[in-house]
Amino acid sequence: MKVFYGWRVVAACFVVAAFAWGLGLFGSSVYLQAVTGAHGWPIADVAFAITLFFVVSALVQRTVGRSIDRWGPRPVLLLGAVLMASGVALIGRVTAPWQLYPCFVLIGIGWSTLSTTGITATVAPWFERHQGRSMTLAIMGASVGAIAGVPALLFAVRSLGFQQGLLVVGAVAAAVLLPLIWHVLRFRKPEELGLRRDGQAPAVEPASVSAARPLANDDNRRLLLLSAAVAFALGLTMQIGFITHHVTLAEPLLGTAGAGLLVSATGVTAFVGRLILARIVDRIDVRRLACLVMVVQSAALLSIALWPSIPVLVGASLVYGYGIGHVTTLGPVVVRREFGAAAFGATYGTAATIIQLTSAFGPALFGVLRDGFGGYRPGLAIAAVGTLVGCSVLFAGGHLARRLPSAGLSAKKQ
Repeated sequence: MKVFYGWRVVAACFVVAAFAWGLGLFGSSVYLQAVTGAHGWPIADVAFAITLFFVVSALVQRTVGRSIDRWGPRPVLLLGAVLMASGVALIGRVTAPWQLYPCFVLIGIGWSTLSTTGITATVAPWFERHQGRSMTLAIMGASVGAIAGVPALLFAVRSLGFQQGLLVVGAVAAAVLLPLIWHVLRFRKPEELGLRRDGQAPAVEPASVSAARPLANDDNRRLLLLSAAVAFALGLTMQIGFITHHVTLAEPLLGTAGAGLLVSATGVTAFVGRLILARIVDRIDVRRLACLVMVVQSAALLSIALWPSIPVLVGASLVYGYGIGHVTTLGPVVVRREFGAAAFGATYGTAATIIQLTSAFGPALFGVLRDGFGGYRPGLAIAAVGTLVGCSVLFAGGHLARRLPSAGLSAKKQ
């Protein structure tokens, strides 16, 4: 049986996500540790440079989404792969703190094209019934990036040195991603292959392969989009801050090697979380699931803050990691479910701008709180509260949107 080409797109995006998260989000914790260790610069200074990576990415999210809607994913993701690989390689050559900023600008632009917005906008046109599963499986590569990326980066830096190690990592990323993107992402949508979404033949009526009508309408679309954007912005601000500082946070208790293993194990639980999510996501209320996960993550952060011991650190990190896979994935799934496939790139790009512009300050926020309080415990407690606020906004936004008159009429028509 011939495999629907959309699943090949998902597989390619899986590999892209592995490199993007390995060298981007999760790699940031290694850059923080390696740069401060090599040069002795203050943690807050390096954390602010990493924050620029997220700020730059946030500012171009809508442009990325609109560009993919207009020109397709191949040129956009090719550019992103070149920029990210270059930025990683150049970090090893810095000799002054200000030189970190252009490096993280390159990584930020690359991250914006290769992470959530770029991947989901690439996959969205290919599926309807399997919209949630396809996006979840594609982004599951992020867990591989966490599992393998951090140990690989640490090994490269230890074995080859700070400068040479990052140069080799950047070269490997370019060698894998450029031909993959060029070859697999040459088609933009199934209609170019004479198919409908999910691989259905053209003769099949659209109504027979479509999911429920999107919830968004003229009256509630702003509420839906804004509540999702604000909620995931708060959740991911705390999540990115925690991930960026995870190695530094765990190192006093576990040592450098142990901290690296813990980050990898956290990635494993995120991978498991995404596997489970892929099986259930198309059959459940994704807003409510995201709220539940945020509550669990808040409890994990608070546990580390209150009981800073090795068993609690390890256990809570693994629990928190399970939620990482959900929170990262459910943002675009919520938007895709509630707004449909039409112009998804531009729609989610708008939400992603808010999400990433806010979450960009996660690394700096954790750094400032850590330096200001002389440790991570107060910052972790604050992060737990912030995650709970995000949960409340997400739940309230969905509840109010369904109570609006137009939303009720749309539901009856379904």
